Amino acid sequence: MPELAPPTGLVHRSFIAAMEEFRAEGRGGPGDDTTLGATLREYGEKWHDPAVFERYVAEVTAAAEQPPGQLGVPVTTLWYTDGGEYLGRIAIRHTIATRFLREYGGHIGYDVRPTARRRGHATGMLRACLPYAAELGLESVLVTCDTDNTGSRKVIEASGGVFEDERGGKLRYWIQTELPRV
Repeated sequence: MPELAPPTGLVHRSFIAAMEEFRAEGRGGPGDDTTLGATLREYGEKWHDPAVFERYVAEVTAAAEQPPGQLGVPVTTLWYTDGGEYLGRIAIRHTIATRFLREYGGHIGYDVRPTARRRGHATGMLRACLPYAAELGLESVLVTCDTDNTGSRKVIEASGGVFEDERGGKLRYWIQTELPRV
């Protein structure tokens, strides 16, 4: 059964295969200004080396501790895996302290590998990350998607997203977080 987990070298092969799938659909080119696009440009040719991959995993993990500033905000990244298979990732920004994040980026960003789409994984990831966001002190999170991304809009709405408005080609939704009941 798929679950959220911290980034790990245990899914190295599957992760590389997923990144190749993203590349095949055009991600990572010069015009791709997403986190995934930038990461593909920086690491895409180097990930095959296990030492480089381990450094990448360490950098992604350390981003949760970075102070807000010029380089962005603290981000907790979790990978959605099923056994040894990498299915996707979700990033929870601890704050939306920059204008870009407040207007367009939001608290949460996610990607599902192309061969794992349309199976409920994005909805599963988004719902599963809400307790993590609550543990960070976030009572609600801003989640955005492009106006023409019907799949992502449906994922956000199925996860409790309440539409706020549209800004700059982005639909903006707020989702209440909740700590798990004990």
